[in-house]
Amino acid sequence: MSPRRAAALGTGDGTLRQHLIDTAARMIAERASAALTVRAIAREAGVADGVLYNHFADKEELLAHALRARAESIGAGLGPLPEPGTATVEENLRVYVGHGLTMHNALLPALAALIAQPDVLARFAELSGGADDWNRRLTAYLRAERDLGRLARDARVDAATSLIVGACHESVLSVLFQGRGIAREASVDVVDDLVAAVLNGLAPR
Repeated sequence: MSPRRAAALGTGDGTLRQHLIDTAARMIAERASAALTVRAIAREAGVADGVLYNHFADKEELLAHALRARAESIGAGLGPLPEPGTATVEENLRVYVGHGLTMHNALLPALAALIAQPDVLARFAELSGGADDWNRRLTAYLRAERDLGRLARDARVDAATSLIVGACHESVLSVLFQGRGIAREASVDVVDDLVAAVLNGLAPR
């Protein structure tokens, strides 16, 4: 790494590690390619090839962190999720569903490129699952609304979450396995229909 680049990044290992993650995340967003070699990432970051191995066990670990950073960046751009007790449950669920569909579709190019690298996806899954993840926020939101009495006392919150998360996953999986297009805008009709199905069920009243 050149002295100028080193000075720009600072001397801390954490700073350089984050710079490598940010660089790989940007390359994933711009190129949506699984062919991100150590050399290509190092050149883009302005460091020697071997520097990556000072901070990551292998390329797969770096790509997993980069994919996680990309997901967090997409989520941050979607705005805040509704809090329990605000607006109506129906309106809030539309926001949650729209958020999930948009985020999954935005990640589609990267996921499509990495589908042949299960080690990267497995490590990405290990980095996910925190309390701030969209699906966990959705579960917590529905439970809070149930506690507030704005949902039925016996509402199957976990099942409802699974339905919504599964619908968002399906929008990606159908493209990956059936080859239809690349990232599409979430249809308003799809969001409304899913929310209606979750809130009203299927049985006649």
